[in-house]
Amino acid sequence: MTVRELAAASLRGIRLEREPLARHTSWRVGGPAERFYQPADLDDLVEFLRALPSDEPLFWLGLGSNVLVRDGGIRGTVICTKNRLRTIEAHDPHCVYAEAGVPCAHIARFCTDRDWVGAEFLAGIPGTLGGALAMNAGAFGGETWSLVRRVLTVNRAGRTIWRAPDEFEVGYRHVHGPEGEWFLAAELELAPGDGRAGRERIKALLARRSATQPTHQPSCGSVFRNPPGDFAARLIEACGLKGHAVGGAQVSAKHANFIVNSGNATAADIETLISAVRNRVALQSGVWLEPEVRIVGESLV
Repeated sequence: MTVRELAAASLRGIRLEREPLARHTSWRVGGPAERFYQPADLDDLVEFLRALPSDEPLFWLGLGSNVLVRDGGIRGTVICTKNRLRTIEAHDPHCVYAEAGVPCAHIARFCTDRDWVGAEFLAGIPGTLGGALAMNAGAFGGETWSLVRRVLTVNRAGRTIWRAPDEFEVGYRHVHGPEGEWFLAAELELAPGDGRAGRERIKALLARRSATQPTHQPSCGSVFRNPPGDFAARLIEACGLKGHAVGGAQVSAKHANFIVNSGNATAADIETLISAVRNRVALQSGVWLEPEVRIVGESLV
């Protein structure tokens, strides 16, 4: 047994091969991960990274709510933090420490329960903190990085580093930081306030989301970024594309910037529909919509 094999044998997480990623994405599509690992906790994840060969391709997956995995799956190792890295703690006044696997909605509730306000919008983000940090996810006018005091990252060698926000380039649905590092946790800074009012705001935001978005159908959330000064949903609806379908993928009749899996969609159906929507909008309005969703993996050819 090599040193790496010995290190791997002591790991406490779940290791699988050829794991269907349709089980781990909110669209319920996607081919298999060549190798798949769910760490037991943050320390176990660090040990796993230290045990990996340096040339092993890596892909990180949280709730799988902002990703389209192609039908051919992903080569290398997928690290899945769903139901893992769930530690959340109150630190000094008005500061919450949350690991990457904590659902954004849970952070919103945790804060209002302590009479901290400012994170209510997180209840509208259908993902985990790790994904929200990676793309500066937002909802109802709020953005994740507006709350960040500092972030904990890890590199390929398993070294953890605390970094300040000014070490990252942060924009609308865009974050760029040091290469070869991934988010493990963050400290978020809130303001003191009326927690009861905050909970009422969360309730109202979720009611609004339920009324305007297809929350009971498999989707990834918003497919396209809003172009400057406009809304992707408005442009798509103006093209008459609500309800337009390719195979089992359909532009939602409830919200035009959502593509839903009507029951038997493939990743190829969804990707083809994304391209068709972009092309139609560009032809009619001259606006080239940029996907918010990340498209990864290999096609079946």
